[in-house]
Amino acid sequence: MNIDKKIATRESYGKALVELGKENENVVVFDADLSTATKTNLFAKVFSNRFFDMGIAEQNMMGTAAGMSTCGKVPYVSTFAVFAAGRAYDQVRNSICYPNLNVKICATHAGVTVGEDGATHQMLEDLSLMRTLPNMTVMCTSDDIQTKWAVKEIAKLNGPVYLRLCRLTTPVIYDENTQFEIGKANQIGDGTAATIFATGVTVAEAIKAQEKLKENGINVRVVDMHTIKPIDEEMIVKCAEETDRLISVEDHNIIGGLGSAIAEVLTNKCPKKLERMGINDTFGKSGKAEELMKYYGIDCESIVGKFIQNN
Repeated sequence: MNIDKKIATRESYGKALVELGKENENVVVFDADLSTATKTNLFAKVFSNRFFDMGIAEQNMMGTAAGMSTCGKVPYVSTFAVFAAGRAYDQVRNSICYPNLNVKICATHAGVTVGEDGATHQMLEDLSLMRTLPNMTVMCTSDDIQTKWAVKEIAKLNGPVYLRLCRLTTPVIYDENTQFEIGKANQIGDGTAATIFATGVTVAEAIKAQEKLKENGINVRVVDMHTIKPIDEEMIVKCAEETDRLISVEDHNIIGGLGSAIAEVLTNKCPKKLERMGINDTFGKSGKAEELMKYYGIDCESIVGKFIQNN
């Protein structure tokens, strides 16, 4: 992991969109008056005739994208997660998922790491909302390399996709040769003391914790769950069987998100205790992203502290 090179996954998204637009002329991009923040403005500069700023009308944007998908286009729809999954939920449910249309919802500014914008903009329920929708594929990428892969890969997938992206800059974890697959998690390390399941911004924190724990003679593995639905059941069961403890870490409500998805698999396939770290059924607060991660106990030190405390 290159801790000196940090890139926000929303930046990676914007750059990947431009490359995808060159490869696939059917790709069109929608935004709701936030293109500078979501980085879809990069696509707009190159493909102005394939970019549509719908204004502050997220519900209409989802409906329009759904309609355009029936004409052979591949719409990528972007706004903040709180608007994409929250304000436009009815349209996502009934206009996109119910008819199983080929719309890619790429939502930025998710979780408490939105920072100073505060509770109203810190979407902590989007993974829960999106993964309960039939036909929806749900992803949350952790770094620049993985995000660029995901943006292009979901274009090959026929059906609705929700891709969760972050405002905060995060370390580059992977190199260009890393292999990814939708629905298959990436395991980092082979430690048997514990498995730390993470997604999005918490993957880098989990890896930093892994390194600190190793200095204390505690070897753990980190599993990057970049796909929340369909979740990698095989990996979850494997880790439950091979490691002493299971911990999930997410920048999301502990209800309905990554931890809940893993617990569901464990209940059905391999009953074992899972310690869930995340936002404990509360709203966020305004503050710097790094301070909020520490406050809500989802940073490196919190992971290490929780682990050592229980040994």
